[in-house]
Amino acid sequence: VQLQASGGGLVQAGGSLRLSCAVSGRPFSRYTATWLRQAPGKEREFVAAISKSGDTTYYADSVKGRFTISRDNAKNTAYLQMSSLKPEDTAVYYCAADNAIGLATIGIRSAYRYWGQGTLVTVSS
Repeated sequence: VQLQASGGGLVQAGGSLRLSCAVSGRPFSRYTATWLRQAPGKEREFVAAISKSGDTTYYADSVKGRFTISRDNAKNTAYLQMSSLKPEDTAVYYCAADNAIGLATIGIRSAYRYWGQGTLVTVSS
C-alpha cells in the first residue's frame, strides 16, 4: 500500500486548509486511516482517525470541533478538513493506514504500518 499526502501550505490563523491522502496498491476500503502530525522539536502525535467504512471517527482533544476527517473509498482518498487554524497547528502532517487496527490501537501511531511522506502546514499569527 502506498500513500501520498498533499494539500499543505501557508495559511493565516483562523483560516482553513484541506489535506488529501491518496492511497494506491490495495482496496482502500480495507484500511483504517489516520492523520498524525509532528511539530518542530516535538514527537509525532495523533490527530484523527476514521474507520474502514467511514462511519466512525476519532479526534485528538486539541482538534475536536475544528478538524474533520473523512474518506471516499471510491476515490481511494482520505481527507482532513482543518478550520479555525491556530499557529500551534503548524506541523508536518502525515497520513497512515493499516488493515489490522482495533479500538485499542486506533490512536497509536506505531500500530500503523503504511505511511505517506508528510505535507507541511504552516499557520501564521
